[in-house]
Amino acid sequence: MNIKTFFDLLRVHQWYKNLVIYLALIFSNLLFHSNLFLLTTLGLVALCFVSSSNYIINDIIDLKKDRAHPEKKFRPIASGKIEVSFAIIISVVLLLAGLLIAYKLSLIFFISSIFLFVLTFSYTLYLKNILFLDVIIISVNFVIRAVSGTFIINRILSPWLILCPFFLALFLAVGKRHGDFKLLGKNAVNHKQVLKDYTPEINSVLIIISTTLLLISYSLYAFLGEHKKLLLTIPFAIYVVFRYLYLIYSGSIIARKPNLLYRDKELVVGLILLLLAVIVALYLDLNTYQIIYPIQSS
Repeated sequence: MNIKTFFDLLRVHQWYKNLVIYLALIFSNLLFHSNLFLLTTLGLVALCFVSSSNYIINDIIDLKKDRAHPEKKFRPIASGKIEVSFAIIISVVLLLAGLLIAYKLSLIFFISSIFLFVLTFSYTLYLKNILFLDVIIISVNFVIRAVSGTFIINRILSPWLILCPFFLALFLAVGKRHGDFKLLGKNAVNHKQVLKDYTPEINSVLIIISTTLLLISYSLYAFLGEHKKLLLTIPFAIYVVFRYLYLIYSGSIIARKPNLLYRDKELVVGLILLLLAVIVALYLDLNTYQIIYPIQSS
């Protein structure tokens, strides 16, 4: 087994989902607080380990379906590159390591990590087959990742840290459903049971609804929150969302695999500009043009 096969087993390419743990740090104006940044990064490692443990369990449970899937049949377990027994051992080790790190960081973070694992495991077993609940659970998992960052840095949980990540994940999830229809066509139900209840028409409506809710929630946060300068970031956010919508309906592989977004230059540029705009709005004093640093205290 080479390192690429091992990374594929862990689905390292999906670890980007856990980056939302930094949202609490960024929007609490603590991004440049070195100690809290380090603790949050350790939290990221814990979430990645817990997530990979669940990914392996999912691949074991869906082994037969994956072998019939045009893309998933190349996964390490489905292709036979890694034995199920070995995969189980790796899954257990990752789970224990992730939970140990989480426990060392914070008790409530430890509890949220367990809840993330249990909810994702329930999704793998059954919840992913229930119409609408499947994408809702995916979105809740995103929220757990995001709010867990507040548990590590010991900050008050903002309702916007629940709403915005939830609608972002919902937007990505229904966009992925659209990509599934494009790829699998009439055979979609053979690979995902829930797709027998979805239709392209229903999914298009869900995309419109999730897009609207995402943009409204972020705009309201910028307008009603304490950082009014975030209003300047709204045009960048709208561009990024619209560009992603274009990719969804143009049949881009990015709709099914957001980790490949680097392939679209326009989206990458939009995301970089959005991030820079957020950093400027939160960390630059526009009167003195100096960076606002936090007080270095725990």
